[in-house]
Amino acid sequence: MMGHAGMAALAVRRLRSTGAPASAVPSLDPLPRPELRAVRADERPPPAPEEFRSVLGHFASGVTVITAPGTEGKPPAGFACQSFSSLSLDPPLVVFMVARASGTWPRIARTGVFCVNILGSDQGALCRGFAVRSSQTDDKFAGVAYESAPATGSPRIEGVPAWIDCTIHAVHTAGDHLIVVGRVEALGADESAAGAGPLLFHRGTFGAFDGFGAGGGG
Repeated sequence: MMGHAGMAALAVRRLRSTGAPASAVPSLDPLPRPELRAVRADERPPPAPEEFRSVLGHFASGVTVITAPGTEGKPPAGFACQSFSSLSLDPPLVVFMVARASGTWPRIARTGVFCVNILGSDQGALCRGFAVRSSQTDDKFAGVAYESAPATGSPRIEGVPAWIDCTIHAVHTAGDHLIVVGRVEALGADESAAGAGPLLFHRGTFGAFDGFGAGGGG
């Protein structure tokens, strides 16, 4: 069975086979396992995972669902993702991070494409449905209304405030996660849905954006 690192390389090779420009698809070797290093007696040990998670949880983030079309008779793939950001205007690039142990990432990597569905404040239940771990055959889209995004055919979930349709541009390894860079092929926003505000995640709970009062900035 091909591992997660192999799936990352396969995604980029697929782009080459479909005629993507060589400049847009850098050479990508199979991703190595992170190197382990012992802590010397005079070194400070790294933070414990529990402490790391607790402190970083103070940083509020938006919430997305990353989706890809189904292949080989399987349902579409999707997972909830907080670690998403815009990356570049020229060319238009976005980035998200996914755990190397993810069961959903290999399915997305095989397609070479994905759609970022930015969730609104009333879509917490939808997010929870995509946050559960899944097998290769689980259908998280049961009961979820969606359309095909125009460029890649990835699921564009009904009612989301905004969406970004992408091809996989590059994949990098970073510890126990992968950094996935996507080249934006199409995008759009639903201003009526955006009026409710974004879904936020902070210290283990969902919340909504209340806005700021008038005041100066620095």
